[in-house]
Amino acid sequence: MSIALQQIASAVGATVHGQADLRITHVAEPKDASETALALALKPEYATGLADGQAQAAVMWDGADWQSYGLKAAILVPRPRYAMAGLSAMMDPGPGYPAGIHPTAIIEDGAQLGEGASVGAYTIIASGARVGAGSIIGPQCYIGVDAQLGDNAFLREGVRIGARVRIGARVIIQPGAVIGGDGFSFVTPEKSGVEQARQTLGDQGGIAAQAWVRIHSLGSVQVGDDVEIGANTAIDCGTVRDTVIGDGCKLDNLVHIGHNVVVGRNSLICGQVGIAGSSQIGCNVVLGGQVGVNDNITIGDNVIAGGATKILSNVPAGRVLLGYPAMKMDSHIEIYKLLRRLPRLFKDVAALKSQGTGD
Repeated sequence: MSIALQQIASAVGATVHGQADLRITHVAEPKDASETALALALKPEYATGLADGQAQAAVMWDGADWQSYGLKAAILVPRPRYAMAGLSAMMDPGPGYPAGIHPTAIIEDGAQLGEGASVGAYTIIASGARVGAGSIIGPQCYIGVDAQLGDNAFLREGVRIGARVRIGARVIIQPGAVIGGDGFSFVTPEKSGVEQARQTLGDQGGIAAQAWVRIHSLGSVQVGDDVEIGANTAIDCGTVRDTVIGDGCKLDNLVHIGHNVVVGRNSLICGQVGIAGSSQIGCNVVLGGQVGVNDNITIGDNVIAGGATKILSNVPAGRVLLGYPAMKMDSHIEIYKLLRRLPRLFKDVAALKSQGTGD
């Protein structure tokens, strides 16, 4: 791959300063950049590495004195990290899967493949499944009975799509994800200790031990357009209605979405987040890594929860949360500061007690 710097700048909506005809073969960090690399000097602290590399051109922040770094050319952008989105898309060599239907793939009778769809080795596409035009299905995937994938979907290795799951256009699913497993839903013949403890906030009473009976998942999963789902993420089917992931959502690796959950549009769910069954997540919500969400609660639009926050009750729109249990971030930080002062406070109290009158 060899691309003129002007072509790269046009792709990210920027202007080249200097020699626009320089040709680039790849991108690199400044200290590791060769003469044909485009160095990613996105911040002044990154640009210091240019002295250790051989880059002739770089992507830099708006207003950077690029010539002072000895460069022949630079692409200056007001929001460098955003420019990375277009740049990385342009330079991505792709998955390397061969086009077409691999001879070991199994396409069952009644399955439909759109124009230009590719299917990798040892993949199974079950009867009634429909794969949209231009979609790329990697090796060792499974697409269940009557499942649907929109146009230009991209499934990496080992993705499992359950029966009747509906997935929109331009969805990207990373290796090992499972969409459409059964929900974790069980019941006992009589009231269980869990139900009693929840009602009484801790007292199980005289509840006897009982066996758990499965509640089958009659619903499925709906995933909207332009969604990305990380490696080994699991999204469970709904009990009666479908579990829903809205358009534009991005789910990191090892996320678990329980049965009946609804996630609104353009929400960002980071690694190891767990959302328990029947919760409602609004639009443009951000849940940091290892956030836990209780079942049957509602989180409003534009909520942000910092890493490891545990959300146990409803959250109004626009709130920024941190801690366990979740509270406003500024309140949590203030409480944490006070907590760190407790040892000194105890020492001061002990000193005051030791100065008691004694008479």
